Amino acid sequence: MIVHVLGVPMDLGSGRRGVDMGPSAIRIAGLEARLRELGHTVVDDGDITIRNMEELKVGDVRARYLAEIARAAGVACRKVERIMSRGHFPLLLGGDHSIAVGTVSGIAAYCRSEGKKLGLLWVDAHGDINTPDSSPSGNIHGMPVAALLGFGPDKLTGIGGKFRKLDPANVALVGIRSLDEGEKHRLKELGVQVHTMADIDRHGIHRIMKKALARVTEGVDCVHVSFDLDAVDPTVAPGVGTPVKGGLDYREAHLIMELLNDSGVMTSLEMVEVNPILDQGNASAAFAVELVQSAFGKKII
Repeated sequence: MIVHVLGVPMDLGSGRRGVDMGPSAIRIAGLEARLRELGHTVVDDGDITIRNMEELKVGDVRARYLAEIARAAGVACRKVERIMSRGHFPLLLGGDHSIAVGTVSGIAAYCRSEGKKLGLLWVDAHGDINTPDSSPSGNIHGMPVAALLGFGPDKLTGIGGKFRKLDPANVALVGIRSLDEGEKHRLKELGVQVHTMADIDRHGIHRIMKKALARVTEGVDCVHVSFDLDAVDPTVAPGVGTPVKGGLDYREAHLIMELLNDSGVMTSLEMVEVNPILDQGNASAAFAVELVQSAFGKKII
């Protein structure tokens, strides 16, 4: 397999600085070497250029730094669409989770051009399905799922073309433990499948993933996996953009990726919200690389 790496060093969508260094931290942790060890060919496209917060105006406080986030997302969209059209596997490195507006739109645009359908597995502590009207913070990293489902500013929903990038019937959220009131309402209204940490505690990650994979693969041709490292408990991965206690443990996180590899359904992957400023000796980035290895076929035996 040709794994095509693209970094999107975005921190404009977050309420805390530092996740823009995530792509570098993941590379420093040995991403390329670990993938090559598994027999994959790696092409690294480097990073998209994104303007610094100090150069920009906040704009509408309900959607902070919207103009630059939308511009960068458009660049990411076009690059990812080209990666897909070459038959390569896109491995996207963030950056905050607002990058998904661009990355997933690029995959959706490719699928649309080929008459294919896209499913989304969203592994995250948060629902990220706010809009400027419902967001308590105005931080766009809490809005990508909404934008991909057609809700929110035209500058985001129109990236990659004016069409709904995802069908809610093929979206599953796993690891959720923090939702705003507006998000709860929208998730129920749309019928998006949501698996909270309480669900995982009660039923186990294997059963939850079986349900999630059934949802995101039904009638689709491509499956994108968006993994926010804050889905993992801070005791395992402290260096993340928005740490929340009570997340996935070490083995649960790895089993998600191992099950994805076993299923053979994943056609693109992104790893986001690694924040070296809050990390300890780049341990969180190293763990992110371990998870990528599991997704790409590393086995215990």
